[in-house]
Amino acid sequence: MIIDFHSHIFPPGFRKERQSLCADEPDFKRLYGTPRARLAGVTQLLRDMDEDEVHKSVIFGFPWENTDRYRRHNDYIIESVNAHPERLIGFCCFSPLSREGPREAERCLRSGLSGIGELAVYGSGITTQITSALKDVMGLGLEFDVPVLIHTNEPVGAKYPGKSPMRLSQIYRFLKAFPLNRIVLAHWGGGLFFYALLKKEARDVLRNVWFDTAASPYIYAPDVYGIAGEIIGFEKVLFGSDYPLLRPQRYFREMESAGLSPMSIRRITGLNAAQFLKFSS
Repeated sequence: MIIDFHSHIFPPGFRKERQSLCADEPDFKRLYGTPRARLAGVTQLLRDMDEDEVHKSVIFGFPWENTDRYRRHNDYIIESVNAHPERLIGFCCFSPLSREGPREAERCLRSGLSGIGELAVYGSGITTQITSALKDVMGLGLEFDVPVLIHTNEPVGAKYPGKSPMRLSQIYRFLKAFPLNRIVLAHWGGGLFFYALLKKEARDVLRNVWFDTAASPYIYAPDVYGIAGEIIGFEKVLFGSDYPLLRPQRYFREMESAGLSPMSIRRITGLNAAQFLKFSS
């Protein structure tokens, strides 16, 4: 079973209103301000899943600042999951700085969604303000026993849309603040997995942390799969395509070119996610 842990879909109205949404949502404009940035809906996702032989996808929206927008988007995720429960697993999304975030998270989790994320503030790193603002949301993650997926990125290298001014120390501080939560760090955690090699503290801090591969072919050489797996364990890596940014086959080719064993590939592309989400593969 192949499970894509990182997919974005948008309701029809949002896809049609792209330019007007950019006017007062600066983070959306950063990522989707150009027509070249693809927006897909659930129908297209399901077609692409069939073509790429993906059995299940974790779907979520966008961390809108506007409360009405993220509620409408989360409703679309709920409706999509209810219509295709055998194919789709839904997470709820909103701005981490929204005062209504905890209420929205509870609403969505009571409606049957399976996690929270991808939470992101693209204009800053994970500041102390963001960590403090997410306290109640993280509490709900524990109460409902669901994972929280956080946007992270590497603090060095080339700039690209969606790359926030983030420091690894900020990500690490966030993890230390919520040691009991099951947390997924998107985009390889910005490389934080390397510090599991430290002799003291770090490996324990990363105990309840998983890393997804979203956008990996754009950012890292294929060697990252084997290196990360050796450091943190292949069981802690979750295949995520960042759909519709990239299609899954590109990731699969890179895993093979990196020399991963068939079992390691099976873990990354589905077994780990099935165990993490607590259903049989």
